[in-house]
Amino acid sequence: MAPLRNQMPPWHEHVVLANGRDVLIRPIRPADAGPLRASFALLTPEEVRQRFLHTLTEMTEEMAHKLANPDPRSEFALVAAEPLPPGEALLGAVARLAIEPGTRHAEFAILVSRYVAGMGLGRRMMGRLVRWAKTKRLERLHGDVLDGNQPMLALAHALGFTREHGDSPGLVRVTLDLRQRR
Repeated sequence: MAPLRNQMPPWHEHVVLANGRDVLIRPIRPADAGPLRASFALLTPEEVRQRFLHTLTEMTEEMAHKLANPDPRSEFALVAAEPLPPGEALLGAVARLAIEPGTRHAEFAILVSRYVAGMGLGRRMMGRLVRWAKTKRLERLHGDVLDGNQPMLALAHALGFTREHGDSPGLVRVTLDLRQRR
């Protein structure tokens, strides 16, 4: 029997999207490695470039395994998936955060598939990343965004991130000071 919506495990949330699709935002699990690879095949080259910041033609088993097995001490990753058992659910979005060793800073990354883009998943998932970062008493979040990725830059701006110059041409670093948001 599935848990009632008001009795969801921590970090789990059922969401009905504007298109009527029901998704479950939840922490990633090792069983999600296969669906990660399958979902990757549905992405356009531009979606891949916006998330990975370069061209990538496939997600290897090793990459999928690493992404689906975050280190709970320093990484947090969420998926927006069909409300099916892990390993069977198609994944529509992935968000992750990784603490930089020896610092109170973390880098985030989010990928929302075009099939569910513009329906608030990025905002919800980023809010959960920020909340997790606060539980770890982090001071700052940052992410590198392609300067042409206007939806992500607009979301970051709406959530209070500031823009900085990226490490490479064509990249914008967005930063959120968590010390001001306790």
